[in-house]
Amino acid sequence: MADVIVERLGALVRLRLNRPEALNALTHDMVHDLNAALDRVEADPSVAAVLLSGEGERGLCAGGDIRSLYEAPREADGASMAFWRDEYRLDARIARLPVPFIAYMDGLVMGGGIGISAHARYRLATERSKIALPECGIGFVPDVGATWLLPRAPGELGTWMGLTGRSLGAADAIHLGFADAYMPSDRFGDLIAGLAALPPGAGHAAVSATLGAVTLPAEVPPLAAHRALIDRCFGFDRIEDILATLAAEPGEFAAKTLADIRAKSPTALKLALRLARLGRLAPALEAALELEYAACRALVRGPDFYEGIRAQIIDKDRRPAWRPATVEEVSDHAVFDALQVTAARVFPATPL
Repeated sequence: MADVIVERLGALVRLRLNRPEALNALTHDMVHDLNAALDRVEADPSVAAVLLSGEGERGLCAGGDIRSLYEAPREADGASMAFWRDEYRLDARIARLPVPFIAYMDGLVMGGGIGISAHARYRLATERSKIALPECGIGFVPDVGATWLLPRAPGELGTWMGLTGRSLGAADAIHLGFADAYMPSDRFGDLIAGLAALPPGAGHAAVSATLGAVTLPAEVPPLAAHRALIDRCFGFDRIEDILATLAAEPGEFAAKTLADIRAKSPTALKLALRLARLGRLAPALEAALELEYAACRALVRGPDFYEGIRAQIIDKDRRPAWRPATVEEVSDHAVFDALQVTAARVFPATPL
C-alpha cells in the first residue's frame, strides 16, 4: 500500500501515514504525497476537515527518514537539502491551510512529525503522546518550525525542551503550546465519525464543536513544578552559562538535565540556542524556517550530523564522537557565520 493513504469519509479527508515499521518516518515522496493531497483538498469546497494520523500502534511520526539522509550524497545542495526545503514548505502550508486541519498526535511525535502536526489548527494529544525534539542528540538542531514554537512556550521551557531532547506528555505539550487539547485514544473512532458527519464545507465552528465533544481537560503539567529552576538556568544566551548554572543547582532534576545536555553535539547545542533566540524575533513561522534551512546547510557539511546518526541508527553504539568535543571548543563565529546572511535578509534590523 501507499506510504500515505488518502481516504474520503463524507466531508472528511483522512491522511494516514503508512510506514508503521519505520514509525511512519517521513520520506521525500511522502512529503510530495501530502502536498498533492492538500492540493486536492483546497480545490474541493465540500471538504469540511482534514485529519492527519499515523498507522500502527506506536505513533504519528518519529521524524524524517534520517537513514536516507545519512546515505544521501553529502553535498550542500544535494538530496538532503531538497528534502528539507520541501518539508519546510509543507509545514508552512499546513499552518496556513484554510481548511480545518486536525493532527492526531498519538504515541511518538518527534522531529519532522512535529512539523506536520504542531503547526496544525487543531492538535490533539493523548495519554500515549510522547512529543519530542531530539535533534541535538544526532548532531542536528530542532527544525520544522520548532524555533518558532519553542520561544513562545512559557518562560524558558521551550529552551529546556530543545536542548535536552526530552519528550512531553499531553499535559506538558499543551502547556508548552505544541498541542491544544487532550483526547483519550479510545475516542479516536468517535472523532472520525463526528468529523465525517459534518456537512460539506462546515467550517471551523462546527469542527471545534465536534472536537469539544471528544476532548477532556488536561492534567496539571508536570514541568510546571520545575518552572522556576528552568527559567533560572536557561535564561542565558550562551550554552556555557546554562551548563555552569545547572551544575551549581542541587537536586536530581538539575543533574539529569545537565547530563542530557552534555550528551548532545556541542556544535548543535550552540546553533540550536542561537536559533531559538532568533526565533523570538521572527515575524512569522516562515522566517524561522528560513533560518533553520540556513542551519541545515551548515550542518550537512560538518561531521556531527552523520556521526550522530551513525551512533544512534546505523551502528547503534550510542557513543558519538563529536567534533569539536566540548562547547568551549565551538567557535561562536562559526555559529554566527552559518546564519548571518539569512538572518540579515529575514529581519535586517536585528543584529546577530
